[in-house]
Amino acid sequence: MEVKKFGIIGSGQMGNGIAQVAAASGLDVLMSDIKEEFTEKGKNSIAKNLGRMVEKGKLDAADADATLARVSTTVNLEDMQEVDFVVEAAVEREDLKFKIFQDLDRICNKHVILSTNTSSIPIGRIAAQTGRPDKVIGMHFMNPVPIMKLVEVIRGLATSEETFQLTWSLCE
Repeated sequence: MEVKKFGIIGSGQMGNGIAQVAAASGLDVLMSDIKEEFTEKGKNSIAKNLGRMVEKGKLDAADADATLARVSTTVNLEDMQEVDFVVEAAVEREDLKFKIFQDLDRICNKHVILSTNTSSIPIGRIAAQTGRPDKVIGMHFMNPVPIMKLVEVIRGLATSEETFQLTWSLCE
């Protein structure tokens, strides 16, 4: 499976950092949050980060503009039906993450891998909230995401080899 459209749940520091890195790698990104003010703030953070990179000569302005143009936002979780891969980067509350994964399982196409940026909730507990535990995996990004080139990939007991390999390829 090829990932062309990358979904992010959460537009805070981790979510917008993941969105920036995904967009910089050429993926179209859909970043979601519960309020428009949150998605706007997240996209503005990406723009600010890219602007700093341009000022420091680490990125040219055209590349920064192209990266930002690949990030779209939504407050409607149902829009995640368009994506090929999802990273959940919501606050570390088990009840909230469980609800998000239940909703994503219903909304997303069955081939879509559902990943989480959690650092404290077992992947198997999250996977159990879905009908696709073989397609649930952890992608724990280090902060700040655009600078730290490190992602911890965590399998659940039911995570398939195919899910792991595709996730690993995305990280690379």
